[in-house]
Amino acid sequence: MNDNKEQPHKIYKVPAVDQAIRLMLCLAESGSNPKSLTEICQEVGIHRSKAFSILNTLNEYGFVKKNPHRRGYILGPGLLTLTGKMLESFRLSRLVEPVLDELAKKAGATVALGVISDDKTYVVAQYEGAPGIGISSPIGYVTPITYGAHGKAIAAFLPEDELSELLKNKKLFFYGSPAKFNKTKLMQELAQCRRKGYVLEFGDIQPGVNAIAAPVLDQNNKPVGYVSIVGFFTREVAQRLGPMAANAVRIISKEAGHFIFWQRANNRGNFTKTSDDNP
Repeated sequence: MNDNKEQPHKIYKVPAVDQAIRLMLCLAESGSNPKSLTEICQEVGIHRSKAFSILNTLNEYGFVKKNPHRRGYILGPGLLTLTGKMLESFRLSRLVEPVLDELAKKAGATVALGVISDDKTYVVAQYEGAPGIGISSPIGYVTPITYGAHGKAIAAFLPEDELSELLKNKKLFFYGSPAKFNKTKLMQELAQCRRKGYVLEFGDIQPGVNAIAAPVLDQNNKPVGYVSIVGFFTREVAQRLGPMAANAVRIISKEAGHFIFWQRANNRGNFTKTSDDNP
């Protein structure tokens, strides 16, 4: 006689992967509030040494990070890279798409939206005004917060104390190589950016490649991201595109600044140190 009883569906799990996922879900529930190793172990139900090893591994990849001011762990910005493709259809991208797509077409160049997390910036949306012949960076592309034109645009609108701390770092990438850093020139450019709302860059990072950047500000007028235009346009064209970039970020700051505010509140911290790695 055949036994027609259904066999239960067996789920095969890799214990270490399962534990790592449960650790991240545990941290996700706490938002910007760091959780101690003891709290994590109690909530997830794993041994302290195992949790410590997993958290250190996740920290190496940027998926988890130790809070710099208070003891404990929070989710890290490395997760943005994994979700880069998803972000293309995420609400933030839909909010900014009409503005940035139009800007890219008018500029005939590549327009990118980046957000700040700690001492780095991450590209979360990109639009090509001249497909196939422009300069592009993949979704999730990471640079030091002081990198190039968008680094200057961000720095220009930092609170004075944060800017002062930022400039104490040994490696600053405003002009590409830290060896090219010129504080006098930088301060002049930051002052001009505050007046005009945008920064112009002509071949500082790569000869022949020019850039324009403007900061996206939150409700407190602090930078949470940037919009950049990168291409082979002339100085004359750049002068025309600058005000267009500034106008675009005013719209984005109004419509989406509150949405990406979590980047500052949950991940950004202050800028007491920057990455020592070249982008």
